[in-house]
Amino acid sequence: MSNWAGRTAAEIAAAVRAGEVTPRQVLTEHLARIERLDGRIGAFRKVRARAALAEADEVASRAGLAELPLAGVPVAVKDNLAVRGESHRDGSAATPDTPAADDHVTVARLRAAGAVVVGLTNVPELCVFGTTEGVYGTARNPWDPTRTAGGSSGGSGAAVAAGLVPIALGNDGMGSLRIPAANCGLVTLKPGHGVIPAGIGNGDWFGMSENGPLATTVEDLRLVFGVLAGADAVRTPEPARRRIAAAVRSPLAGVSVSGSYTTAVREAAGLLAGAGHRVRRAEPPYPLSLGVTSLRYWTAGTAVDAEGLDRSRLARRTRVHAAVGRRFVRSVRGGDGRERLRARLAPFFAEHDVLLTPALARRSPAAGPWHERGWLRNVLANTAYSPFTPPWNLTGWPAMSVPFGTLPSGAPCAVQLVGRPGAEAELLDLAEELERLRPWQRTAPVAERDR
Repeated sequence: MSNWAGRTAAEIAAAVRAGEVTPRQVLTEHLARIERLDGRIGAFRKVRARAALAEADEVASRAGLAELPLAGVPVAVKDNLAVRGESHRDGSAATPDTPAADDHVTVARLRAAGAVVVGLTNVPELCVFGTTEGVYGTARNPWDPTRTAGGSSGGSGAAVAAGLVPIALGNDGMGSLRIPAANCGLVTLKPGHGVIPAGIGNGDWFGMSENGPLATTVEDLRLVFGVLAGADAVRTPEPARRRIAAAVRSPLAGVSVSGSYTTAVREAAGLLAGAGHRVRRAEPPYPLSLGVTSLRYWTAGTAVDAEGLDRSRLARRTRVHAAVGRRFVRSVRGGDGRERLRARLAPFFAEHDVLLTPALARRSPAAGPWHERGWLRNVLANTAYSPFTPPWNLTGWPAMSVPFGTLPSGAPCAVQLVGRPGAEAELLDLAEELERLRPWQRTAPVAERDR
């Protein structure tokens, strides 16, 4: 029997459309892999095996099966998005355990395309931090289980990297797609504002949060992104030479960047220059106030999401984060800080089509009970390893994480690509070039360690 667990979404969908395998067969193999491996990884809060098998059979019976772009593809959904018939707990004991009446629009689009929802993935409480742990478990990096998978889409990232599903749905408010993708050797694209419907929490963190997929190949990412955003969002008229700025300085003052990540940028820049792009070293004019602006929006978003919840059931770090943010809610609603940042950075992107940076500043923190540790310790740990992601949520511009090279531990390293509004297809094209020039190992060897 062919092993469908570990195949790409494109391969699975093509085989199902051709009648080479049924959605139930594909799903059964993935469920078996989840049963065998997820106890060590902690990707899922809930695996909906029985319901998913019924959905797989429903997909197989559709009259238009041969036309479905994601026919029979198992997917995982981040536990802050509604899946019909399931509760979404947002990583918290304070949220209601009430089944959703309807799918979130992104989940509905995946299902309409033939995908089968396997389960809901772990997140940190209220999706606040860049590490994933809490009352429902700890999501670990399948490449190095001693380290966190990242956050807040950590469970989704761990699930894809371990081959438990070929694709997963997450979202990104301060880096929550790009952080786990960079840690776990995946490719992801945080779209620009409005490209994919948001509807995340209470107001999308003032419009900063965007939904998007995590995948192991650019082909899969493009496929799923097209389902979520529409086919036009992933097409460029024809290949073009891009003006690329390579930058390695941290956007946040006082945060250093490790040699592995600066080396990744320099080597990626060399490959893109060799492919004909115009690449030069240029640092964006980040304002010194960027760290304060990021903290204001980050905490204020949590304050809004925590409204109406029983604070006694929230972890202490979440309570403090929300309390800090309450004093900023009124001031950030107007969006002046974001407008000033866009105005400051727009001239840089008039001179350059794409910005190339490290995806992270250093490897992720050790996996552990970060939800039991102090608020300041969490904030400092997050800031020290992920300073490159928040600016692009504040601007609302598209940004990708692309695997590139390895860390000394053997875990993946990654670079970030950033573009102007509407540049999603251009970023996908560049990521595809990097994948062709420097292919990456798609799936962590977690199963081999069982032998």
